[in-house]
Amino acid sequence: MDTPSAPLTATSVDDPTEPSDRFRATRDRILDASAQVINDRGLRGLTFVSVAEAVKMNTTSITYYFKRKELLAAATLERTIDEMEHSVDIAARQATPEARVDDLLRQVLDQSAQEKLGHRRPLARLSDLRSLNEPLNTDLNARYMAVFRKVVGFFDPGAGRDRNWARTHILLDTLHWCRVWLSQYSIRDYDRVHARMMELYRTGYAQPGAAWAPARLAVPNSDADDKEINRETYLRAATIMMNERGYRGASVERIAGALNLSKGSFYHHLDGKDGLVTDCFDRSYTRISLTQRAAMAQGGSWYDRLTAATAALTEVQFDAGFPLLRVTALSALPQPLRQPILARSDRISQRFAGMMIDGITEGSIRPIDPLIASQCLIASLNSAFDFRLWAANRPDRATAVRLYSEVLAFGMLSDHRHTA
Repeated sequence: MDTPSAPLTATSVDDPTEPSDRFRATRDRILDASAQVINDRGLRGLTFVSVAEAVKMNTTSITYYFKRKELLAAATLERTIDEMEHSVDIAARQATPEARVDDLLRQVLDQSAQEKLGHRRPLARLSDLRSLNEPLNTDLNARYMAVFRKVVGFFDPGAGRDRNWARTHILLDTLHWCRVWLSQYSIRDYDRVHARMMELYRTGYAQPGAAWAPARLAVPNSDADDKEINRETYLRAATIMMNERGYRGASVERIAGALNLSKGSFYHHLDGKDGLVTDCFDRSYTRISLTQRAAMAQGGSWYDRLTAATAALTEVQFDAGFPLLRVTALSALPQPLRQPILARSDRISQRFAGMMIDGITEGSIRPIDPLIASQCLIASLNSAFDFRLWAANRPDRATAVRLYSEVLAFGMLSDHRHTA
């Protein structure tokens, strides 16, 4: 599907005439409030009551514009995709791949700044799109993929489809993720953020002449003993289900059903769904941490150690047998449960940044901004699970990992070709 489909959401009004300005303005206010709720609480927290309170209306009035909560959620996410497509179309007018990427990044940063200042409406993050029921899920994913293909067109076709799809996936996911970590920066620092991200996009973190030849590391699946094997089985199934369907779509019934077990068995091994999410994050972050430490303990340059950790974790995501839980599941957790997990995520990112700093010091890694580069690396690892089907169609797993990982190692705008 190469062009966006027609709008898939509708109000409860059957009048074929053009909606009035007042109608559109009220509908936009509802969508603004819905976007803020989704960003703060995830799709799980979106209710007619929460939106009605934000716009000072009663719930019956909300249903005048959207018959069901699912339609409100879809309309809110669709508006984000519409804005995204508009930005992509503007950037596509630029003459070169670098100018197009530069323009799109600039628009994302400008939009974030305007939202912070309260000068433009908030846009809902798309992380919960997978939680929508059918056919809304399929329809909105088709809209997103139409935009994705437009971004693929930013790059030189001569580089090959595989390389350009990997470039596009990592470009879009680092842009989505930067909306989260930009909160750590002043708006006045956004120009510098723009320059440092473009530097990474342009040349990557590897020094000229470096090769992609990471040592193989084993990522632990579990540190549990045999008595906890049933619990580990639930964590594995829940992680896969939440990665595929989001928090709301990964019901207890679905998780238990995937294992051909009863709902009662779930509660025998685990304490509720929120506890399950925190357990899944704990397991994922433990595995990442152990992999990082194993890479740091091996010989070679810090570039060698960083690429070993990156390759190992990317392979885990492509294998998909026991993937790492996507950080987007955080949005569904209550704030008190969310903060400790965010703190641990920051420590994971800081450890990658530390590896980069050591590499810069010894000369094996380019003098990039390690804090920004590590956030982009986290984004690429987090979203690699979504690229597992792409990876399955490559000649072998090692080739898929290399094609994907080289985007940040050597730069998505470079003409680097694998020679090792």
